[in-house]
Amino acid sequence: MPFPSDETLMRTAGDLVSQLQTLFGKHPGFRPAHAKGTLLSGTFKPTAEASKLSIAPHFNNDSTAISIRFSNSTGIPNIPDTHPNADPRGIAVRFHLGDRVHTDIISHSTPFFPTRTGAEFLEFLRAIAASPPGAESPTPVESFLGSHLGALAFVQAPKPAPASYAKEAYFSVSAYKFIDKDGKATYIRYQFVPELGVETLDEAALKEKGENYLQEELKTRLSDSGPFSFRLLAQIAEEGDVVDDATVHWPGTRSLVELGVVTVKEVVADQAKEQKHIIFDPIPRVKGVEPSDDPLLEMRAAVYLLSGRQRRAAP
Repeated sequence: MPFPSDETLMRTAGDLVSQLQTLFGKHPGFRPAHAKGTLLSGTFKPTAEASKLSIAPHFNNDSTAISIRFSNSTGIPNIPDTHPNADPRGIAVRFHLGDRVHTDIISHSTPFFPTRTGAEFLEFLRAIAASPPGAESPTPVESFLGSHLGALAFVQAPKPAPASYAKEAYFSVSAYKFIDKDGKATYIRYQFVPELGVETLDEAALKEKGENYLQEELKTRLSDSGPFSFRLLAQIAEEGDVVDDATVHWPGTRSLVELGVVTVKEVVADQAKEQKHIIFDPIPRVKGVEPSDDPLLEMRAAVYLLSGRQRRAAP
């Protein structure tokens, strides 16, 4: 996973890591965003339709070993699972394709992102930091939201707490390009749809939950009921759809193709060590799946790698 060569992009990525740490505090050994989470292992089994869309090995092999990380938002490692800022929730899936060969899918439970670029996201974070409770209106963040309707839509989007990570749907915010055996390109966005169905908690039910209810529920579910699954879908773009802007939704009428089944089997034994080490990568870096021109992809890759190296270097 190499650093991007764009010096301006790298400076912005470094500023983003620093700003996230300013907002949430520095917590050595933890991620600056989605710090709290649980790492698990499982398998992915593709459908025949997946192999028609892409020559990527995980869409053509009989099955692939995977790592799965569920997480809460913010860079606070002990944020209560019941806290409103813990949403959107995240999922990251690593497909293990060989010795030090892998590709990842990173998604969260809100189907878009507040800004199109990393520079805009940095501006958003700085506006949040400059808008403490009780500040005179319009605050910097109010002004930002007034001039960035995509960010306003993200902030206002419903984000109910899930009953379980296993009962939440997740969406990739960026588009990707599948390449088939004939070289044909198809733009897609990923969706993880829980086989158990989506279940959220109302305010009264959430008040009855403990601060680690999602982490604890995962362990109890796997121990008592065994593995659980998600259907991995691809939403297919049509001619004229915007494929380089994570703030833009595609119409709900776009077709969905089932790519396979993600099965979550067990909690990884050495959580602290493994979570500290693994650095997920939003760039596919595998034949058959290519990044779109969404500028967030290279920026996120730089942020993840910068913060990941900090995390690994922490005592």
